[in-house]
Amino acid sequence: MRVYNVLLIFSPDKARVLMCRRSKDPYRGLLNLTGGKAEPGEDGVIAAYREMEEESGITAEDIRLTHVMDMTYHLTGICLEVYAGRLRREVPVRGEENELLWVSADENFFDLRRFAGEGNIGHMIEQVKYCGERILGHE
Repeated sequence: MRVYNVLLIFSPDKARVLMCRRSKDPYRGLLNLTGGKAEPGEDGVIAAYREMEEESGITAEDIRLTHVMDMTYHLTGICLEVYAGRLRREVPVRGEENELLWVSADENFFDLRRFAGEGNIGHMIEQVKYCGERILGHE
């Protein structure tokens, strides 16, 4: 099973979500969440923090990620691990592979003309909002 992670990174005020504009297919040009592939045998949360730093420059000192859910696609052999958190403070972000941008957390993330993932982004964000402070609170 190939393991990938998806990162829901909220701004300190929880008003914005960090996204990237896809530069490759599938979903070229659409907005997507950041994340990446776990290395074989790599712990999921370690992979999430590693990918977060590689793709955005955000470090474990800037945010506490919570493992929210997994989506397992049995026929294609893919497990998607979803992590979410809120930045402790404003930090500059940098994206080398894809353009990074902050999007209002009130967007319609189910809009398939703007957002990648066949509605999955909307579903993930709704789950994070439903769990509220258990995910987006600070220690």
